[in-house]
Amino acid sequence: MTTLKKIPTQSLRVGMYVDKFCGSWLQHPFWSKKVLVEDTKTLNTILQSSVAEVIIDVSKGLDVEAAAQSDVQASVEAPSEVEIAMAEVEAASASASAPSDRVIRASMADEVRRAQQIFRKGKQAVKDIFKDVRLGKAVETEGLQHLVNEMNLSLSRNPQALISVARIKSKDEYTYLHSVAVAALMVGMARLCDMSEEQVLEAGMAGLLHDMGKAVMPEAVLNKPGKLTDAEFAIMRSHPVEGHKLLLDWDGVPEAVLDVCLHHHEKMDGTGYPERLGGEGISQLARMGAICDVYDAITSNRPYKAGWDPAESLSRMASWQGHFDPVLFKLFVRMLGIYPVGSLVRLQSERLGVVIEQSGNSLLTPKVSVFYSARLKQALPITVIDLADEQETYRIISRESPEDWPFKHLDQLWLPN
Repeated sequence: MTTLKKIPTQSLRVGMYVDKFCGSWLQHPFWSKKVLVEDTKTLNTILQSSVAEVIIDVSKGLDVEAAAQSDVQASVEAPSEVEIAMAEVEAASASASAPSDRVIRASMADEVRRAQQIFRKGKQAVKDIFKDVRLGKAVETEGLQHLVNEMNLSLSRNPQALISVARIKSKDEYTYLHSVAVAALMVGMARLCDMSEEQVLEAGMAGLLHDMGKAVMPEAVLNKPGKLTDAEFAIMRSHPVEGHKLLLDWDGVPEAVLDVCLHHHEKMDGTGYPERLGGEGISQLARMGAICDVYDAITSNRPYKAGWDPAESLSRMASWQGHFDPVLFKLFVRMLGIYPVGSLVRLQSERLGVVIEQSGNSLLTPKVSVFYSARLKQALPITVIDLADEQETYRIISRESPEDWPFKHLDQLWLPN
């Protein structure tokens, strides 16, 4: 006799064992398709999702009749805690789930502050996942979908803030914040590619989990402050395969997420790894992942090197023939700007400044915080100029490498206090 029963999600009760969530993986809040509803928190999480039906296993948990019998003990007149929670969630989510064209635009400064909070939460979430993997514990991924949704909303309010904050990290934070940064960049690219809402979420999830294999790399190699030996480099090159193996053990991970994890180090000319795929043999999402992964890696401070300037990084990436999909790379540049936020630039007036915000009209006319005279070799009073302003006669004539100048903490010129 079968022990499996399909029931409406609203009939779920504490003590039941969910053998399967019906519907898309993105609709339910757990990586595993099987979960014991052992407390009201777990129950509320499922009820607050958009899953309409579940399959329960009555051999491992309560049957419908048993749960109904226990419910008799409660008053049928008063709403349950679950019903109250659901009513509150539905009321709160009515505006949160509104179409993106209704999202109110936010200033750069305001959205940067929200973006910093997103990255703090994201860092802790990825850190916890890595810790669970290393300890061989069941991985808790609750909240990752909500995190990607927050990124999507942030990019709706201001398309520059989140991807600009993504670059800011110390060498000690790199392992964890890199995954959050790549997720933010992937969500931004997916939006520019006019992908569906579900595909945007998958792109963000793929970014968050693309480096899961690093959780099983030796920490002495992963965080080594110097150059890796050939043997150590070979170990690190195994992380896409190891990450793919890990995710295969997690029930219901979308094929797109698995694909990006395994193939984000492939190159268009077929010289990448682990499978030496090339051209159209690499999925679009994996080609996007390759761009986002490399950009964040080379612009970030890492244990063995300081990050490059954003504009310099884009210039170098553009010169790597055969590495990236050229169409997607142009889209990536369009998203960041030719001079991304945080870039050090020289104006025709021989003044130096840091790009603090992009212009909606042209990639060549951002807002710049001017602070130094290259001719006089002295600091100037900080002045913000909008190169898109018709009254502004000066233009950017070159990008500058911060390594050639004695400046420290350039990001303070655009990050809010």
